[in-house]
Amino acid sequence: MSNPIRQILPDDLFSMLLDLNLINRKVLRDFEIKREYKKLRIDGLRSSEAIDAILAKYSYLQFDTVRKIIYSIRLPEEVAKAS
Repeated sequence: MSNPIRQILPDDLFSMLLDLNLINRKVLRDFEIKREYKKLRIDGLRSSEAIDAILAKYSYLQFDTVRKIIYSIRLPEEVAKAS
């Protein structure tokens, strides 16, 4: 798994914490989904099309689950902008 929180955690420390099972993989997945959604929207996809593209990759998730992720998760860069 690549480090989706490079802004706050260096890659080597991230790898160590991941190996020790001290990082919540679900939260990291949610960060990746939110970033992918934002990128798809910037690329010009409508919201429902972007969610459908994400569902194609994460087929085990429900549409409403993806909506909840993209509207409730705050990425590190969003928190930094708000400060």
